[in-house]
Amino acid sequence: MGEVIAVYDGRGNETGSAERAEVYAEGLWHASAGVLVRSLDGRRIYVHRRTDTKMVFAGMHDCLAGGVLAPGEDPAAAAARELGEELGIVAAPADPRPLARVSWDGSWAGRPMRCHLFAYEIRSDGPITVQAEEIAAGWWWTDAQLWEHLSDPGWPFVPDTRVLIGDLLHPRNRA
Repeated sequence: MGEVIAVYDGRGNETGSAERAEVYAEGLWHASAGVLVRSLDGRRIYVHRRTDTKMVFAGMHDCLAGGVLAPGEDPAAAAARELGEELGIVAAPADPRPLARVSWDGSWAGRPMRCHLFAYEIRSDGPITVQAEEIAAGWWWTDAQLWEHLSDPGWPFVPDTRVLIGDLLHPRNRA
């Protein structure tokens, strides 16, 4: 049996659970929580490239450390858990500051992909210890550097985070 994750309805209410592979294959609504890591001085954000072995968005870039919610899991708790797992930053669920929430009804690999996204922010200069199974490489960029790369529609950036980017980055720092 594969990993079981929470299943939601289109309004954002948890309705049950299913194996992750089934959720992705059938385009079921689910939820994820991600954390933007901003430097202590607020000038840089941590950007990374996902490994080529990820089930979705393999090899793409992202600025959120995050993942799907388990059945009954609170989004803030999931955000803190994923931050520790992926970047080695230990935080209590109350530490990451809520930034945004959005529902994304998109597609991946020719199939529907539907997710309620919960975004948070934490200030940290590290140290960062990446989980090698999930993150191939990571680095610090200014908001302007990330905006510059995002202006290229061909740059492989995860589409669900892309819908949140206006809530995550400082618009005044566009390149």
